[in-house]
Amino acid sequence: MSFQGIHAKFNRQYLENKAWKLLRAKNAPLILAFLTDLFKESSDVPFGKARVALDTELERCRETGIWQTDTNAIAYLREWIQSGWLRDLDDQISKTDACEVALRFCQGLDQRENSATASHLRIVQEAVRDFAVAISPDANERVILLKARQAEIQLEIDALDAGVVTQLSEAEQRERVKEIYQLASVLTGDFRRVEDEIRQMDQTLRVEIIESDRSRGEILLGVLEKEHLLASTDAGRAFEGFFQLLCDQNRSMEFREQLRSILNRPVSRHLTQQQSRFLGQLMRELSSESERVFQVRRRTEENLRAYIESGAHLETRAVDKLLSELERYAVEFRGAEVDLRTELKINLPSGSVKITSPESMKLRIPEDQLDTGNVQVHINSDTPNDEMLACIDAVKVIEVAQKIKSVLLSEGPLSISGISRFYSLHSGLEELVACLRVAKAVGAAEMGDKELIEIMDKKGNMFKASIPVYVLNADQFPDNIEDIAI
Repeated sequence: MSFQGIHAKFNRQYLENKAWKLLRAKNAPLILAFLTDLFKESSDVPFGKARVALDTELERCRETGIWQTDTNAIAYLREWIQSGWLRDLDDQISKTDACEVALRFCQGLDQRENSATASHLRIVQEAVRDFAVAISPDANERVILLKARQAEIQLEIDALDAGVVTQLSEAEQRERVKEIYQLASVLTGDFRRVEDEIRQMDQTLRVEIIESDRSRGEILLGVLEKEHLLASTDAGRAFEGFFQLLCDQNRSMEFREQLRSILNRPVSRHLTQQQSRFLGQLMRELSSESERVFQVRRRTEENLRAYIESGAHLETRAVDKLLSELERYAVEFRGAEVDLRTELKINLPSGSVKITSPESMKLRIPEDQLDTGNVQVHINSDTPNDEMLACIDAVKVIEVAQKIKSVLLSEGPLSISGISRFYSLHSGLEELVACLRVAKAVGAAEMGDKELIEIMDKKGNMFKASIPVYVLNADQFPDNIEDIAI
């Protein structure tokens, strides 16, 4: 690529890349510092918590003179979401891939001393060796390479059997444990990219649906093809690989135990407290990330399906066609001597358009006038009405305790599973948790074992749960059920 081509590419990234925009923002150090501190404990933070934290920091910055601004925290958070640095989903905000890239770049500036370590060379050598075996079309060559690896492993086993245990040096241990952290820290970026690709796929499909005249069946086939392409991307393959690891209980348990073993050894002192905490919670963090990817994918598919079934794309296409025709007429008016009172053969099915001249037309920006003449002011009440309370379908723990006591009075001492044979649980996990709370509150005897219980959720779905065995007796309940301290 020539100098001009390279310059054009960098200039486009300078203007469009979200991570680069974050790094060159006016208050980039303050923004990056706040985001690092905000997400140090969890990858998801409630919007309200983020707003309170940012308000506190803004007030502190105003007092110290670091950041003099009159903008409130909500405006800044909305601006960062719109800029593509944060993502808001179900009132929970999280970092985007662009934000992860910018933060990793800044963190990497302090870790340049590890950029040319022996562990890097070892990883490259092992990758080259494995790849050479995988792509070799010659079976004999593969056998020779695999036997060489087998000989190395056997040599190490023989040394261990002879009582020779080779220990890594202090420097090698430091390099390798930091290398593990560096590799693990970029895993979340794969999930962020999957989320971005899902959203980009949704936008692309909607544009294609509007611009094409395909049937609904052809549109759904395109959705399936996009799903297949999404799984074949680098980020998609990384996500699918981790999901397979998560589904394999033995592999995931082994991985978790190995991480715990590393962190319990003296080598963990080479990591900071934050790095150790990150590795200790790595499996839980990745599980949470994968769950969010599934949630985003599921919601995108549901919205796309509703969009297709509603026929909204047909209406959008009709409006777009009509506006394009209006634009064409407007352009012709400017270059021709046409009486402005000339009647046009265009029918507008609904609404009204007020145009004084072609010059005043605001194309593609419809402005609807809202009639507020009949709007009446209502004062909000701080007392919930009966209709509002009827919409709240929650499990009442005191009522659960009363039903459990009634069963025990008639049937004698029982475990929670035994109680469920006489008192069916039909409100899902919430009702099961209420039973456990009652057992704890009355001091039921815990037998140190587990039992299976079948429960039904509010939608009628049956599932099984494994819970501790508590033996309850009616004598453990007070005469007045309201006296139970739950």
